[in-house]
Order: sequence, then C-alpha cells, then structure tokens
Amino acid sequence: MNDTDRHIVEAYSELLEGLSSDSKMVLIESLSKSLKTKERLVEDHFYGSFGAFASDKSAEEIIADLKASRQFRKKEIKF
Repeated sequence: MNDTDRHIVEAYSELLEGLSSDSKMVLIESLSKSLKTKERLVEDHFYGSFGAFASDKSAEEIIADLKASRQFRKKEIKF
C-alpha cells in the first residue's frame, strides 16, 4: 500500500468512527461483497464514461437528420 492509499484509508477510518456498530457491520458486508464480485474491465468503464449511443445509421445519415431537425425562428432583435 502506498502513502496515498494509506492516507485515504486513515481518513475514512476517522470518518467512520462515529457510526453505530450496526452501520459498521452493514458497511463491512457491503465491502466484502464488492471484493467478491468479478472486477469489471477498465475498458468498459472508460468507454462507458462517454455517453455514446448505438446506431445503425452512418455518420452522414445522423448529420443529415440533425440538420433536417433544426428549427429557426425569424425574430427581430430590437436594441
């Protein structure tokens, strides 16, 4: 464990001192479950962070749809 991780663990430990015994047990169970679950691939997290969507349309078709959906208002701006 490096110094940064040790500092983080100590900070959380101090923060959690005020919890009740029951709350601490629930937290321990939750942490134990998180250790048992299969680790997700880092790549999935990376690509999932972009909010991309799946589409069968080509880039040109998507661009054409966006341009076609534009609506302009003719409004005179008075100063």
